[in-house]
Amino acid sequence: MKNLHAFLSGCLVLFSVNAQAQAQLETGSQKPMPAQWIDKDTGHKVVRLTDKVSGNNASFYFHNNPFVKGAAGAGDKMVFYHTDAQGKQLYALNLKTLQAEPLTRHFAQVSGEIVAPKHRDVYYQTQDTVYATNIDTKKTRRVFVFPKDFKASITSLNADETQLGGAWSTDAEKEISKKYPEKSDYFNRIYESKLPRTLFTVNVQTAKLDKLFTDSAWLNHVQFSPTDPNLLMFCHEGPWHKVDRIWTINTKTKAVKLVHKRTMDMEIAGHEFFSPDGKTIWFDNQLPRGATFYLTGANLQTGQEKKYQMTRDEWSIHFTISPDQKLFAGDGGDAGQVAKAQNGTWIYLFHPEGDKFRSEKLVNMKAHGYKLEPNIHFSPDGKWLIFRANFEGSEQVYAVELAPAAKGSVGKAGK
Repeated sequence: MKNLHAFLSGCLVLFSVNAQAQAQLETGSQKPMPAQWIDKDTGHKVVRLTDKVSGNNASFYFHNNPFVKGAAGAGDKMVFYHTDAQGKQLYALNLKTLQAEPLTRHFAQVSGEIVAPKHRDVYYQTQDTVYATNIDTKKTRRVFVFPKDFKASITSLNADETQLGGAWSTDAEKEISKKYPEKSDYFNRIYESKLPRTLFTVNVQTAKLDKLFTDSAWLNHVQFSPTDPNLLMFCHEGPWHKVDRIWTINTKTKAVKLVHKRTMDMEIAGHEFFSPDGKTIWFDNQLPRGATFYLTGANLQTGQEKKYQMTRDEWSIHFTISPDQKLFAGDGGDAGQVAKAQNGTWIYLFHPEGDKFRSEKLVNMKAHGYKLEPNIHFSPDGKWLIFRANFEGSEQVYAVELAPAAKGSVGKAGK
C-alpha cells in the first residue's frame, strides 16, 4: 500500500486535484462554484486556484510574467495579489499543490507586477520606495527611493535582471488622474494635455537612476524584452486611432524606433506584447477600428508583419502566446467593448491556420463582469490558461485545462 501511495503521488501533475467525477455546470451559475468543475458549454475543466485564500485575489496583467520554476518535483510558483480588510499583499501559489503563502506584509497601497525568475525575487513599490522580496526566503531589501523631484512608478525588469524600467509623469498629469479617476473621464484629458513624460531605468544593485527619453506624449505600457536586456518597448498612449502607438528604445544607445505605422484612417494597434523569444511584438490590430480584426506580429529584425484574422466575436481585450509559440489565447469581451461582439464572452484558445485563427472556446464568461479584465496567461507547461474573474461575486484566480476533460466531452460551444 505504501508503494502504491508513492506511485500515485509521483503521478500528480500541475494542479494536484482529487481524482473524482467532475460536476458539469454552467460557469457562474451558482455562488460559490465548486473548487473545480467542467464548463458544461465547452467540456473543459476549470479550477479555482485561490480556493484556499479568502478575500479578493488578482492574477497579473496579461504581459507581466508571474511565474518562477519550482525545485525538482516541487511545482512551479505563481505570484499574485491578495486583498482583504487589512490591505493588499503579494502571495505565491504552488501550481502543483495549490498551497498559497504570503510573501509580503499588508500595504494600504502597493503596485508592481514584476517577477525576477532567475534571482527568484518579486519587485514592488509602495509610495516612493521600491522593494524586492525573495520568493523562497521571504527576505526583503530596499532597492530604490525616488527623489522628491522625480516621483515615478516601476513597471518592468530587463532580461538580465539588472534594471527596472518605468515612466515618470508630471504633477499636472497626476492631478488629472486624481480629479478624474474613471478611465472614461481621464483618458482623453491626459492625451490632449500633451504633458511631458520621461522613460527611465533604475539599476537594482547601485540604485542609479538613468533618464532615457522625454517626449510631450503619454509614454506608457513600458515593457522590457524577455531576451534583450537593452531593449525597452513603450507606447504613445491615447485614442488608438489617433496615435502611432508602438515604439522601442535601446537603453544603451537611446535610439528610438517606431514598430508599426498605421496604414489607413481609423486603424488601431494596441495591447502589445513580446513573444517569448523576444523576436516579435504582437498586437491587436483593427483595419479599420471596429470592422476587421487581426492579431499582428512585427518581426523586430526585418520589420515584416504576420497577420491572423479573427471574427468579431473572437476579438479579445488581451491576447497571449503559448511558451512554445504554437498557440494563442484571448480573454474575449462583452458588447460594450470596441468589437461590439454579440457572443464574445469566452476564454478562447486560438490555433493558427494559414492567415486565420481557428478558435476553441474554453470557458463561458457570460456571468463575468468585463470591467474586470480577465488577463489570460498560459501556465509554464502550456497545458492550462490562467485568468481572473468575478463570476462568483468576488475576484478570484482560475485555470482552465486546454485538453477536454474527457474524450467526447467537448460541449457544443467548445467545438
